[in-house]
Amino acid sequence: MIGTTGVYRLSVDCIVGIYPHERAATQQVIVDLEMDYDFAPAAVSDAIADAIDYDGVTAAVTTLLQTRGFQLLEAMAEAIAQLLFDADSRIQAVRLRIDKPAAVPTAACSFVRLERRR
Repeated sequence: MIGTTGVYRLSVDCIVGIYPHERAATQQVIVDLEMDYDFAPAAVSDAIADAIDYDGVTAAVTTLLQTRGFQLLEAMAEAIAQLLFDADSRIQAVRLRIDKPAAVPTAACSFVRLERRR
C-alpha cells in the first residue's frame, strides 16, 4: 500500500544565495515536501515506529538548511532529497519544492522543484 506523507509550507530562516547581502543575513525559504512509502505496516499497527515521522523529518531538514549555508536552491533541494533517502530506507520517492520569497522583488518567489526515486 504505497502512500504519501509530507509537510507543506515548512518555513526556515537560513543563509542561501550567491550575493554578499544574502551571505550576511538569513532569509526565509519555504519547503513543500512529499515522501512515498509503503504505509501498510503503519496502518495496521497505528504506531509511529512503522511510519515516516514527519516531525523528525522537519527537524532534520531545518537543521540541514540552517547549518549548511547553500548558495543555490538546486543544491539545497538535492541535499534534502539525499538526507531523506539516507535517513529512512523505506522512502521510495521524494518530491519537493523550495520557494525563496525575497529573491526577486517583482515576483512572489523564485523556486525549484525536484522529484527523485530510488
